Amino acid sequence: MQRGVELDERDFFQERFSADEIRRLIGDRPASELFSWNSPSFRKMGIDRDTLNDDQLVAMMVDEPRLIRRPLIEVDGRLVIGADLRALDEALT
Repeated sequence: MQRGVELDERDFFQERFSADEIRRLIGDRPASELFSWNSPSFRKMGIDRDTLNDDQLVAMMVDEPRLIRRPLIEVDGRLVIGADLRALDEALT
């Protein structure tokens, strides 16, 4: 427990997300916001990011969890993606 908040952690490398779970997390945002473009796993693929649509990005994240930006923190239905401390502080207050 931190700052009076109980955490429910999930290692999504061990317990992978389904496509439906990723789509729920994304909500109305483009899938590209959840995608880790700087991941060495993505760079090794040699794919032009402009050729990928949301469905393809979701499928890639399901197949390779390293392509999901981390951490993912959900607070009261609001998703904070990456190490955005200001957004996390706002979500917790």
